[in-house]
Amino acid sequence: MPTCFQRLLLTIVLIFPSILTAKELLSISDKTTETIKLVPELVIAPQVQNVNITEIRNSAAIQWEPFRTAQIKGIANTSYWVKFDFIQTVPQAKQLILSLTNPHIDSIGLYHFKNGLLVQQLQLGDYYPFANRPILSTNFLYSFASQQFDKHQFYLKIDSTGATNLPLNLWSSEAYYQNAEQQTALYGFQLGVLTAIGIFSLFIALTSRSFSYTYYAGYVLSITLFVASLNGLAFRFIWPEWPQVQNYALPALLSLSMMFAFLFSEKVMLFKYHNQTMLRLCRISAAASVLLLVVCLFLDYTTALRLNIYAVMLASVMLMYMSTAQAIKGYKLAKLFAIGWFCMMLGALISGALYLNIFNSDLTASTPFIIGLTTEVIFMAALLAIRYNDERIAKLKIQQDALDQAKQAREHKEKALRIEARSSEQLSQKVQERTLELEIALRELNEANQKLTEQAKVDSLTGVKNRNSFDKRILAEGRISRRQQTPLSVLMLDLDHFKTINDSYGHLAGDQALRVVADILKQNLKRPTDLVSRFGGEEFAIILPNTDQTGALQVAESIRKAINAAPISWGDQSFPLTVSIGVNSEVINSE
Repeated sequence: MPTCFQRLLLTIVLIFPSILTAKELLSISDKTTETIKLVPELVIAPQVQNVNITEIRNSAAIQWEPFRTAQIKGIANTSYWVKFDFIQTVPQAKQLILSLTNPHIDSIGLYHFKNGLLVQQLQLGDYYPFANRPILSTNFLYSFASQQFDKHQFYLKIDSTGATNLPLNLWSSEAYYQNAEQQTALYGFQLGVLTAIGIFSLFIALTSRSFSYTYYAGYVLSITLFVASLNGLAFRFIWPEWPQVQNYALPALLSLSMMFAFLFSEKVMLFKYHNQTMLRLCRISAAASVLLLVVCLFLDYTTALRLNIYAVMLASVMLMYMSTAQAIKGYKLAKLFAIGWFCMMLGALISGALYLNIFNSDLTASTPFIIGLTTEVIFMAALLAIRYNDERIAKLKIQQDALDQAKQAREHKEKALRIEARSSEQLSQKVQERTLELEIALRELNEANQKLTEQAKVDSLTGVKNRNSFDKRILAEGRISRRQQTPLSVLMLDLDHFKTINDSYGHLAGDQALRVVADILKQNLKRPTDLVSRFGGEEFAIILPNTDQTGALQVAESIRKAINAAPISWGDQSFPLTVSIGVNSEVINSE
């Protein structure tokens, strides 16, 4: 006869159908990887929104109904409550994990009741920074312990835009982590292949400066980032502290990928040479993709995502049509291109129909697109490899033809040289003689020109620079002063009583006085950039670049003293020299 406790337990099992499922899960061994799909066990209150957990539990007016996958599917703005409960009947204590594998749900309010008491309340979703999650995973996880006869009840408040599917599962901790390792390996392999192809194409583009590889690298890398965002990996590793990026990442990356796809197709299919209509269509479509990217920044997430899904479906059909048309015309690379875009088109159309809820299926909406995308990327990589090899072979053939032509030209040239050698020998000696005479004449002419040039710059009496040299130099130094904002100083010297010297001792004595003063001036200017010139008559001018007023005054004073200390001897007579010096220093600020 069954005991009262056994009868009570049997009654509980009959009342709660989900208990049998929970018992099956919790009775598995530690090495089992089974899981419970909770969607068949869920009940939903779809019309209930602005209520709290107390009202949702206690209100008799709330109508709960069985959860149907078809009613929460596709892309939409959604807000609803779901719940499920189970009881553990096995004696062993278990550590369980509740997982929700849609990483794009905005907000999840999770309430866990055990034996009628609230034991945990969490707020999850990609609306919050990644670090806020209780378990750091791309999926939304909640871990809890369970003992024999524990009755668990879960309420979930879902608020989201975009993909609304609710893949809710209950795992033993061992089973979940075994499955997580498999998923991580799959995602890692998928993203690793895409990233490797993208980076390789980018390096090829940088070294070869090929637009085809540049656009292909942009396409693969943007698609790779899109896949990482779709799987939740981008939110985890790239922008974990900026959840607002999630509202723009998928639409923006889809638009960017379409732009690169059209530009790449234009280059690799050589529409510029084969089909002007398709060339214009590709460029218009690329521009439209950029416009769509900008427009989606100002739209709500649901509308932007829907527009991009329609655009991807249309773009894949267009590119499939263009590649097929080129393949029919016999273009070799178009055949591979058509096969790749057929896989991409098929995956995009199926996934698009699932996301837009055009038809229902248990298949994950992103799976056909990912499969088609991976196949298409591999085919495009093969296409580029074949094109690269063809271009290499064509280049080698051109090089070989060029070498053959050069060899023939060299043979003809050698034959012509042999024919001309005999006659050129007779002319060679005469040419050398004439060349030597010409070189000597040119050398003498060059020396004469240098002397004339130097004489044109130097005052013949004093040996310093003349007025023309001063004018040119003052303009050049003025520009340097203006550009570098450095002071420029000019000294103007005038021999005192020069007319008296000429009248008293003769003009030859005056010339000797000018030469002595010029020598003193050259001796007192130490820098190669300083310039002394005869300005006219008994006047001299000195240019002192990068010299301020104080420095210029010091130079002027040393010159004055040197001239005072050097009287002129003329015959058996001598007479003193004095000079008047004007100094001006300033930074040139105008032409």
